[in-house]
Amino acid sequence: MSVALREYAREELAAQPIGAWSGEAYRLVVGAIRAQLAVEDLTQPHWWTLNHVAGDPGRWTRATLIERLTKYEDLGIDFDGVFDDLVARGWLTENAGAMTLTEAGEEGRLRARERNLRVHQQTHEGIDTADFVTTINVLRRMVANLGGDGNLPD
Repeated sequence: MSVALREYAREELAAQPIGAWSGEAYRLVVGAIRAQLAVEDLTQPHWWTLNHVAGDPGRWTRATLIERLTKYEDLGIDFDGVFDDLVARGWLTENAGAMTLTEAGEEGRLRARERNLRVHQQTHEGIDTADFVTTINVLRRMVANLGGDGNLPD
């Protein structure tokens, strides 16, 4: 369900404040993702943990995940609380500090993945793939220009 947008002159668009538009996009996209995860009683750090552990079982410990994910978390969520919650749910096990998803954890991750895919599809409606790629590259360049890491996360 694409929403029609008004047309503006190129000069008017070029003068727009990128911070305002990127901030609004962030709030809406992340808000939609967080709302979908909340249906499963998950936060983004839960989601990130599930995906990292699923992608490389036995590699991640609490310390390595906290080090990896802290820079993305903006709500002050306690990662140890997230890990403890996933263990208490029976979604995650720890053996000698290394984390592994259980069958229930993988099922929960897949449900959350489906919810996130719906947000992804809604976000991309009416946007050509080439335009999306250009947008990502422009944002990467802006991040790098301002001293951040413009590379894709590992």
